Amino acid sequence: MNKPDCKLIEDAQDIIDTPSLYNWLQAKAKQYELQYLLAHAEDGVIWGHFREQNYQLVTSGDDDVFPQLTKLRLCTLQQCRIFGKNTEVMLWKVGQYDWKARSIEDKYLSEEDYIPEDQILWGTKAEKESNGFTLVSDGSQGLKHAVPLSGSFKGKDSRPLRLKVRHYIDYDESGVARIYLSRLVDL
Repeated sequence: MNKPDCKLIEDAQDIIDTPSLYNWLQAKAKQYELQYLLAHAEDGVIWGHFREQNYQLVTSGDDDVFPQLTKLRLCTLQQCRIFGKNTEVMLWKVGQYDWKARSIEDKYLSEEDYIPEDQILWGTKAEKESNGFTLVSDGSQGLKHAVPLSGSFKGKDSRPLRLKVRHYIDYDESGVARIYLSRLVDL
């Protein structure tokens, strides 16, 4: 069984403020041809996508998308994944001010080298679309997030949103298989 190429990325220490975060993410998206962003911050979840022509990052909380949602800011960010068909780049906080990053590339792997999974995402009702994002809600609690998709909802009270994930298998010295690495692929 073949394994993906997993590497630490050395230039994450160049991220010192929110503008440098955006520049870093956009440069990596262009380098690896990535499409989506999923970030977890102290104040919420942030979705994003990179525009195809120039890899400009647009996030769910931008002023021209859904300004009431969480903004992508370095001071509240905990971790972030940018991903596409062949690669994922993950950025995470270490300590109070330091950042680490790694990439997982699997463009040379076949379907026998990983286990695909479609993870069901929150969202039973599409409320509004704006600038390529759909604001979805789920349940009576009013939980909401905005995914970087438009026109994806077909039925009422269903869960049509899926996050495509690949799990990579390794075997220990006794032959027991385990998932040792996972990455986001598509939405």
